[in-house]
Amino acid sequence: MSPTRFASEHKWIYVGAIVVLLAFVVIGLVNYETVKKTNKATDKANQLADAAVDAGYPRPDTDTIVRALGTDGGIVCENPGGALKSALWKINVSNGAAFVGQRPVVGDTRALRAEAKIIEIYCPEKLDDFHDRLDDLETDDTVRR
Repeated sequence: MSPTRFASEHKWIYVGAIVVLLAFVVIGLVNYETVKKTNKATDKANQLADAAVDAGYPRPDTDTIVRALGTDGGIVCENPGGALKSALWKINVSNGAAFVGQRPVVGDTRALRAEAKIIEIYCPEKLDDFHDRLDDLETDDTVRR
């Protein structure tokens, strides 16, 4: 049996090995992108958790922040200075009653600063629009600590 004949009879082994190798390369590239995004999300979550501690809040769970905000800020960064977000913020700053008993109250300044911090970390290009939209809100230190 000649070496050439042996190689030609088992060509499917070489083709199969090349296909498996290419599959491993594709899987490796996909996993690399996933790990890179996860690391970026974790870095931003740690930065936000540190900012919360600096502001006097207890340190939030970074895994929860990663799941909620990801790498791009999620729903917080979707048009944060828009009319809908502004209206929802104004509705949520109330006495907690429902329907006819609901009354507006003076909101807490630290809550507004917390949302601004999220926008500053995850989508800083939208921070000015956020401040412009919510400058007319009356806020004060209303929550006892």
